[in-house]
Amino acid sequence: MSQAMYNLLLKGLWETVLMTGVSGFLSFVIGLPLALILVTTDRGGIFQNLAVNRSLGLVVNGLRSLPFIILLVAVIPLTRLITGSAIGIAAAIVPLTIAAAPYYARIAEVSLREVDRALIDAARAMGATRWTILRDVLVPEALPGIVSGFTVTLVTLIGASAMAGAVGAGGLGDIAIRYGYQRFETEIMLAVVAILVVMVIGMQWAGDSLARRIDKR
Repeated sequence: MSQAMYNLLLKGLWETVLMTGVSGFLSFVIGLPLALILVTTDRGGIFQNLAVNRSLGLVVNGLRSLPFIILLVAVIPLTRLITGSAIGIAAAIVPLTIAAAPYYARIAEVSLREVDRALIDAARAMGATRWTILRDVLVPEALPGIVSGFTVTLVTLIGASAMAGAVGAGGLGDIAIRYGYQRFETEIMLAVVAILVVMVIGMQWAGDSLARRIDKR
């Protein structure tokens, strides 16, 4: 493999990390509050509001039901409005975030629902406000699951960012399509696959390690 191809792979790796990192951060910032709203506004929740809960649930489920490649094309007008372009790294971050935020919201919701109800009732009995319960009981108790769910979301985003390369988003997916598939350069395709596998394994290990460390506290 030539030096030029090594440089191309490094550039693709950086673009994939950037897309995954930014969209992952935005997904966390949007997805966790969505999960908290879904849990706390449900029946028996500390902010019970079934109208809000059902409406938000429909939106989240609707976005989650769309295959990413369809979502990628469907939000092109929005992507152009936000970034001024439909191709490139910045443009890919928009559909990646829209796809990942509701996905992460549902994963985080499961972890939040697993918090022992007795802890919430005990906090209420001691006079804790609803916001105090949210901040000091619900989130801390669910934190290991929240971290594990975010790890799964990041791994999913790596695959989605590679898929976004099929429509000119850049990154390793773009390299795999242009060189590995269209030009039949098997060596490049294998290199891209190897890099993606290492990224996924490394990210999963780091996320699992952090979740275990938090769980032991």
